[in-house]
Amino acid sequence: MVTVRETHLENQNFNLKDWIGRYLHSDDDAKSLLTFLETLTEAQKDGSILLEGETFTYAREMVEILAPLHMDLETLQAAVLYVLLQEGKLDHEKILVFFGKDLATLVHSAGTMSAISALKTSPNNKASESQIDKIRKMLLAMVEDVRAVVIKLAERVCLLRKVKNDDEETRVLLAREITDIYAPLANRLGIGQLKWELEDMSFRYLHPQTYIEIAKKLDGKRLDRESFIESFVSNLQAELDKEDIRAKVYGRPKHIYSIWKKMQGKDLKFDELFDVRAVRIVTDRLQDCYSALGVVHTLFHHIPKEFDDYVANPKPNGYQSIHTIVVGPEGKTVEIQIRTEAMHEDAELGVAAHWKYKEGSSSGKQSGYEEKINWLRKILQWQEDVSESGSLVDEVRSQVFEDRVYVFTPKGEVVDLPAGCTVLDFAYYVHSQVGHRCIGAKVDGRIVPFTYQVQTGERVDIITAKKPSPKRDWLNPSLGYIRSSRSRSKIQHWFKQQDKDKNAIAGKEMLEAELSRLGLTVKDAESAVERFNMLSLEDLLAGIGGGDVRLNQVVNHVQSRQVNKDKHDASAAVEDLLKKGQARSSGQSKGQIEVNGVGNLMTHLARCCQPVAGDEIVGFITKGRGISVHRHECEQLKELMRQNPERVVDVVWGENYSGGFKVKMRVIASDRTGLLRDVTTVLASEKANVLNMSSASDVKKQTATVEVHLELYNVDTLSKLIAKLQQVEGVFEAERF
Repeated sequence: MVTVRETHLENQNFNLKDWIGRYLHSDDDAKSLLTFLETLTEAQKDGSILLEGETFTYAREMVEILAPLHMDLETLQAAVLYVLLQEGKLDHEKILVFFGKDLATLVHSAGTMSAISALKTSPNNKASESQIDKIRKMLLAMVEDVRAVVIKLAERVCLLRKVKNDDEETRVLLAREITDIYAPLANRLGIGQLKWELEDMSFRYLHPQTYIEIAKKLDGKRLDRESFIESFVSNLQAELDKEDIRAKVYGRPKHIYSIWKKMQGKDLKFDELFDVRAVRIVTDRLQDCYSALGVVHTLFHHIPKEFDDYVANPKPNGYQSIHTIVVGPEGKTVEIQIRTEAMHEDAELGVAAHWKYKEGSSSGKQSGYEEKINWLRKILQWQEDVSESGSLVDEVRSQVFEDRVYVFTPKGEVVDLPAGCTVLDFAYYVHSQVGHRCIGAKVDGRIVPFTYQVQTGERVDIITAKKPSPKRDWLNPSLGYIRSSRSRSKIQHWFKQQDKDKNAIAGKEMLEAELSRLGLTVKDAESAVERFNMLSLEDLLAGIGGGDVRLNQVVNHVQSRQVNKDKHDASAAVEDLLKKGQARSSGQSKGQIEVNGVGNLMTHLARCCQPVAGDEIVGFITKGRGISVHRHECEQLKELMRQNPERVVDVVWGENYSGGFKVKMRVIASDRTGLLRDVTTVLASEKANVLNMSSASDVKKQTATVEVHLELYNVDTLSKLIAKLQQVEGVFEAERF
């Protein structure tokens, strides 16, 4: 059964003021909404009209859905703006500028609900970090302001009608998404009006033939059913009045989707259903529910297996009502639901009936904090309902729910924490000073130790002292006071600020560690005292230890001051080497490696890259070990050149070099029988001197890796050897390393 609204009827004499008056009973709200809509339906500066035609119809239907749910004026205005945002006629910036922060925030929150669609990705798809982040924001928005959820659900109802003339694929995809995601959400939040409409309209697109068949059977018996129900209702009302039970009895329509679901679940035919005829009794008080039940069971025989007391045992979404099926006149079965007015409001409107939580606990309703707790629990239950929607739901559950906890401050604000966080972590997440001054904590009103790990849905109240007094024990991982790196860093920073002497010691250790890597000492850092506006070296070290001065800046400054000195020392070293080389080479032939044209200098081949005769080479002056010779593409050489460019010298291979070079090679190939034989055959044919050989197999990848240590005499032999190895069957990589 699909609701028919004014928007769906042709009305040639539509009057905006009269239409608003039928939906808003407050004169002030009606006047404000009229002014708001007139602003949007008037021509703008550029001559365009924001709200007209199909867009205006769309916005009207949103209002007609939301107003009966008792939503406030701000929600109705946000719903209209959300339609304009969806249609591309307004953006968030303009909404913020022209309509204010509150409306802009509510419209934005409704927009975050679009992340729900990500839950219906293909089972083979993997959620991106941005997807997970959007879903987390959506969940927080749902908890923060339930009105955003109701706006999104209303928009889905409108969209289902809007696509009725689209192609079948569009209708079916939308209907599946709504059946799997949005209808369970409306159910969990207890908004019965929207739940039934979403389910019935989606069912109409997914199973059109079945929908028509059930609708025809209902229509064919409508007159008889209406006559029977009218008589049944009047007689039952008279009996309740006779017993002084304050209650109202009326018939209710049966939804097609629920009829089909019951037929499927119990394998029944339409004629075998007990509850096609339905009556509801709404009482003023709880005790009247059971009094009315006594009257019903006295007048009619009831079917024991078809009785449910959801008042004593509410459904997970908070639904409360007594359900019973009786055999009425003419032997026809009738389903009777008995509930109070408050239960009826909750069943039809769900959390929408409690959107005023922001006003606190008024009119005997639950406090805003308790309302948020209830909504959060319903949302967590809803994500279980959609567990068959694909692998993304499992990922969302693990990344959004399992690795995060959502807890509340005493004011009802949501704090999103990593799973496993303690109450002390919570204090530092609220504010650094709250953590520093924390002396105790309460969870849902009870005192807990600092090591207590908070759970989703709990309210945490931190007890603070006047002065901050963190304890060093809090940093001990084995004691379990904190689990978050964020809390740890805040505590560490506090201690660094408090103790200058200890900071100086810590700073000295940090600086020594960095400078020793560069062959420098803390004494070399004295030149940085003036640069960083410090009075002494001790002040500089304390600044480093306390985090006021960046360690890398000090190191860079000290290193740059050493460059000029190193340049001078390097020039002197080169001159000295050249003089010694010229003296040695006087009257002799050139050596194996020449530096600036001079041979017989103290040189050695670098182990990091193992250059071979014929490789392009570069020399680097070391301290006390002469000149190390590297291949020009060596990564270690590049790092040395970056740090000490003045120590680089030109070197070439000498004419008389005839010694062997040790080379490492790696061959990666498909694992097969005879691979090692073929590799060693190539090595033998090229007369390569094998010093060592090892191999390993990867069973999963079906590959083999062979590492060979060789002695060669020039780079040409190496190139030829690599080329031949690459031609061996199954080899897909042969390289020097």
